[in-house]
Amino acid sequence: MRYPTALTIAGSDSGGGAGIQADLKTFSALGVYGASVITAITAQNTQEVRAVEALSENIIQQQLEAVLDDIPIDVIKIGMLVTPSITELVAHIIGRYRIKQVIIDPVMIATTGANLTKVDIAEAIRNQLYSRLTLLTPNIPEAELLTGIQIRTEKDRDKAGEIFLNQGCNAVLIKGGHWRGGTSTDVLYSQNQNPLFFSSPFISSKNLHGTGCSLASAIAAFIALGDDLLVAINNAKQYITYAIRAGVETDFNGGNGPLNHFFCTFSLKNIIKKI
Repeated sequence: MRYPTALTIAGSDSGGGAGIQADLKTFSALGVYGASVITAITAQNTQEVRAVEALSENIIQQQLEAVLDDIPIDVIKIGMLVTPSITELVAHIIGRYRIKQVIIDPVMIATTGANLTKVDIAEAIRNQLYSRLTLLTPNIPEAELLTGIQIRTEKDRDKAGEIFLNQGCNAVLIKGGHWRGGTSTDVLYSQNQNPLFFSSPFISSKNLHGTGCSLASAIAAFIALGDDLLVAINNAKQYITYAIRAGVETDFNGGNGPLNHFFCTFSLKNIIKKI
């Protein structure tokens, strides 16, 4: 008997809305035990990102090994990696520990538009992580950076999905939150399968900080709880929709505030799994 567990490898958001903080809130809300490895410290709030500082590769490696040597991890969620060398380190350790379930939210641009990486890490993500992941969850700007094409239409999005698969990505969920309309539609492209659509009503809100981090973390959490990928995506989409709706009326000094992660929480429950 043990808890379902998820590990987040990401940057710290001092404002508490995204990154490590959003990941752990999401894990906790859904009844999953969360461990964390911090890759970078950001100085940010709901208005702006003021500074980003990557941690040393040594302390990142020490964090990873300390967690993975001790805690059985069902799934890893990866966020901001900052540099190609950190990306390579994380990929190497995931391979060494034979982690089978890996969700990657390729955080490179903040909701405010700030660049969160000092150099271009797209190539490192493609070369080091695509072959190891279960699912990639880019938004439209991130998908453009990773594929090298502009995405303005549904045809462009389909082309990007094809590029991801041709580059060796097992599955990619291109998020549609940057497109305005009556619905928010994310599209799953995967090997040997037609695209699948996950839609929810579009909710107008100023409080969307950390939405991408939280969606990827929710997918990871549901996988840790035993869902297959399609069910996990669907459940995560519903969770994020309700979390956005529950935070609409909150005022964060006019800034881009966070979701209400704890609109409905679940207790940690022991599960029976082989360790």
